[in-house]
Order: sequence, then structure tokens, then C-alpha cells
Amino acid sequence: MLQNFWFNVEYGINHVLDINAYDHVLFLIVLTVPYIFKDWKRVFLLVSMFTLGHTLSLVLAAYNIVSVNAKVIEFLIPITILVVALFNVFTSGKGAQKEKVGVLFLSTLFFGLIHGLGFAREFQILVSANDNKFLLLFEFALGIELAQIIIVFIVLFLGYVVQTIFRFTKRDWIMVISAIVVGLVIPMILHSDFLS
Repeated sequence: MLQNFWFNVEYGINHVLDINAYDHVLFLIVLTVPYIFKDWKRVFLLVSMFTLGHTLSLVLAAYNIVSVNAKVIEFLIPITILVVALFNVFTSGKGAQKEKVGVLFLSTLFFGLIHGLGFAREFQILVSANDNKFLLLFEFALGIELAQIIIVFIVLFLGYVVQTIFRFTKRDWIMVISAIVVGLVIPMILHSDFLS
């Protein structure tokens, strides 16, 4: 039982930290880069909204409630990253991330749904007919949340180092990281099967 628990948690962690599927990491980077350590509660809530959306779409897929076109989802995932990165570029230094939670939280939940749907096919294979689907979903979501917290901590720590030791302005830090992510996701969008 414990072995299964750790397998599923580890599977969730590896899903996020998979070097071949770095879209999840890119999304977390652009979501976190506007913040500093004292904003940790807001960042934690944002990341949890993403996990919630991700888990909801896996629930819908695991119980065969939704079926989606994989090409459309694979196209939408880098689009969600691009949207958040561009939002950062156009609002850096303007404090937009400090405004009322509404739009940012709902869009993060929606993006979590899209990212979850991208993983739904693989997850359906993982869930065999005799498994406790709900328990597996919970353990997997726990792994995802742990991995996301690790990435968020790294981004916040790097932001602290760059802004404190190297004297980058917060605005420059947000602009540079978001621009790098834009540069990484545009080829993902252009090379998606949906466009070919």
C-alpha cells in the first residue's frame, strides 16, 4: 500500500519535472517570476489553483466524462504559457499581480484544466479498472503539488539572488525571464501538430 502511495506521488513529481515535457516547468516559471518570497501565500494559492484545475481534468478523463482532441490541447498548452509570459512583459513593474485575485486565479485554474487534459490519455492508461481512481488521483496530485513547490522555491530564490546580489531591478528580472520563456514556447506553438 505504502509502495503504491510513493509510486503515485513520485509519478506526479516526475510528471512536472520531466525534462522532455518542460511545458509544466515553463508555466510555473512565468507564473512565479513576478513575485518575491514575502508573496509566498499568493504564489502557493496560485500553484494550488493550477493543481486543482489539473486534477479536475484528470478526474473528468479518468471517469470518461470528457474526451478531447489531443492536437488541440497540445497546441493550447504553449499558448497558455505564452499568454502568462506576455502578461508579465506588459505588466512588469506595474504591480498588476497585486491586484484582486479574480482574473489571475481563474485563468490559472483554466490553464491547469488545459494542462491536465494534455496528460489525460497517459493518465487513463495508468488507472487500471480495479484501481481506486480517487486515491490514485489524490496521490498523483500530491506529487504534482510537491514538485511545483520545489520549482516555485527555486524561481523565488533565483529572483532573490539576482535582485539582491546582482542588483537586477524586479522589472528587468521579470522581463528577461518572461522573454526567454516566450522564445522557448513560440517554436512549440509553430511546430505543433495542430498547425501542420
